Amino acid sequence: MRFLCTIILVLGVWYTPQAQLPELTDEQAKQIEELLDDMTTEEKIGQLTLFTSDWDVTGPTLRGNYKEDILAGKVGAIFNAHTADYNRELQRMSVEETRLGIPLLFGYDVIHGYKTIFPISLGESASWDLEAIEESAQVAAAEAAAAGLHWTFAPMVDISRDPRWGRISEGAGEDPYLGSRIAEARVRGFQGDDLAATNTLIACAKHFAAYGAAQAGRDYHTVDMSERVLRHDFLPPFKAALDAGVQSFMTAFNELFGVPASGSHYLLTEILRDEWGFNGFVVTDYTSINEMIPHGVVADEKEAGELALTAGVDMDMQGAVFYNHLRQSLKEGKVTEAQIDQAVMRILRVKMLLGLFDDPYRYSDVQRQEETILAEAHLEKAREVARKSMVLLKNNGVLPLSKSGQKIALIGPLADSQADLLGSWHAAGSAEDAITLKTALEDMLAPSSTLLHARGCEVEGEDRSGFPEALAAARQADVAVLAVGENWWMSGEAASRSELDLPGVQLELIKAIKETGTPVVVVLMNGRPLAIPEVDETADAILETWFAGTMGGPAIADIILGDANPSGRLPVTFPRNVGQVPLYYSMKNTGRPMEPNNKYTTKYLDVPNTPLYPFGYGLGYTTFEYGEPSASAETFSEKNPVEFSVKVRNTGDRAGRETVQFYVRDLVGSVTRPVLQLKGFRQIDLEPGETKTVTFTLTTDDVAFYRRDMSYGWEPGDFELFVGPNAQDLQSVRVELTSNKKSNP
Repeated sequence: MRFLCTIILVLGVWYTPQAQLPELTDEQAKQIEELLDDMTTEEKIGQLTLFTSDWDVTGPTLRGNYKEDILAGKVGAIFNAHTADYNRELQRMSVEETRLGIPLLFGYDVIHGYKTIFPISLGESASWDLEAIEESAQVAAAEAAAAGLHWTFAPMVDISRDPRWGRISEGAGEDPYLGSRIAEARVRGFQGDDLAATNTLIACAKHFAAYGAAQAGRDYHTVDMSERVLRHDFLPPFKAALDAGVQSFMTAFNELFGVPASGSHYLLTEILRDEWGFNGFVVTDYTSINEMIPHGVVADEKEAGELALTAGVDMDMQGAVFYNHLRQSLKEGKVTEAQIDQAVMRILRVKMLLGLFDDPYRYSDVQRQEETILAEAHLEKAREVARKSMVLLKNNGVLPLSKSGQKIALIGPLADSQADLLGSWHAAGSAEDAITLKTALEDMLAPSSTLLHARGCEVEGEDRSGFPEALAAARQADVAVLAVGENWWMSGEAASRSELDLPGVQLELIKAIKETGTPVVVVLMNGRPLAIPEVDETADAILETWFAGTMGGPAIADIILGDANPSGRLPVTFPRNVGQVPLYYSMKNTGRPMEPNNKYTTKYLDVPNTPLYPFGYGLGYTTFEYGEPSASAETFSEKNPVEFSVKVRNTGDRAGRETVQFYVRDLVGSVTRPVLQLKGFRQIDLEPGETKTVTFTLTTDDVAFYRRDMSYGWEPGDFELFVGPNAQDLQSVRVELTSNKKSNP
């Protein structure tokens, strides 16, 4: 057994301080304390209450008695209320017609854009471009803030290894390292460096915690895992969001360790506040306090509210549990005035940081809204990010297509669907603003080219009546482009699927088109990894475009017509079939690793262990050659890190971007270790024939883990360092971590 060496340890976790955003001045803190002293119990509970506006197709309304609640100071925050005029009027009611004039906090699900819609979060993550992801969040924040909003319920930083779970579309995929870097980028993008700036929003890290591990991929379902797995794989992106300065956390719907997250003192107080030092506020997900009753840990809503407040919840979203019961709980001594005051202080602090006490109308500016929403620069940025998000999964040379002198058959239910481009949680995005692939190709193809369009079939259903028209178009064409996948509502919340293939008869359509002899380019639009081995066998080229947003059509056309070189890389593994799930690159080995000629090793009888497309995978219109990697030394230590380098050469005839990926394997540990862990990546742009050297630095911090006794630290021993274009095609060298320190596991 190896000796152990400990790094900084605070209650079992490696602690780094929260990012330093502007904090309250002494005068502001005193103002909040004086305000708190003046508040009645009802007004305090009001600050802990978040209700929704009933915004629907007929326009915005405030459902029920919420208007009266605002005037009575019994609600402190509203969500699903937006546009500068509407929110200004609600704010006026709160600050000019209530006893204390406390401003409202307005929140909304600005997940991947407000009005200018970017690719779904999983798609953006496929860019592996942290700067582009941060800029996307900046645009979303600028538009949303101009429309009177202060707060977004994003980023979702849940790690998920189960593509059946619909909300995998909202996150960064399967890897905690990549997910952590993306969480930081999104928080920085939304919040900037000044929360009072009128082009920023308060961010919210959700869902705390482990929501992405719902059993069977079924939304809202039970989660059961060890503390070691929780801390290694699922908590790091939340900690990264906190370190980037995130000001709010949202609880998860699931239970963990037998307690629903909204009632978990372990998560919300012991980890989030005591270990990590979080100083923002915690909001529940929609009615999740109420839902602790069917979970079976409380008898009624009053008890649920007591459990939630005691656990560390500050704000109750929509469930009205605090609103209805917290005063009685206080009278009975089930909660304390100090607990309520603490939660109120946390919320008022954020309102103060937003500048709402100085100018409650600062975010409701009609002129700024008109100038900001769907600005030309925002649309161009959305197109750029969409291009970077697309992953070329297969290409036998048919792509890119020529703009001139070609006859192209554009087929499929998603070729001209504006709504489906937007994906789930598309905020105020309008389908009428989205530009489809059909419209983009009509605009971008030269006059000498011909575009033939046929729908072929629907996404769902068995109707094949459109096949003849589609086949006729394909027979006339030089190439057939098939836009297929999922409808936008088939991923996201409450959109779990038990199968991962193409819905309906879309696969039949692809095969039928292929039989015409015309080359087939498949353009996928979807919110999750799909199991498409037959598509891979049939198509000449496959481009994964996710749901690409308002400018999705032009961005897809940019790629398939060669105006841009695809550079996206998968942030999540694509399985061969649903029976392989969960399948992810950082799994652990077994005592009987797979051997092809030995039945009694870990494998399936009917399918290989390997994925259809591995994590980190993606092709381009050029090729790259990796030289032999080298380490700067055969050993490294706490004081002497090791550098790991490789030369990468563009061997094609086009410029291109390569995402060079750095993985590590700890060969022997006091507990079993993953076969691979991503520890770094670099994106490099290379001209044809150009070579660049990429260097990574490995420190002892990079190889620390939760050891047998759950202390956090590193252990000396042998490590294998890998580099390559994805998690499967790798080269490696071996180094040794040395130390003279000794401790017991």
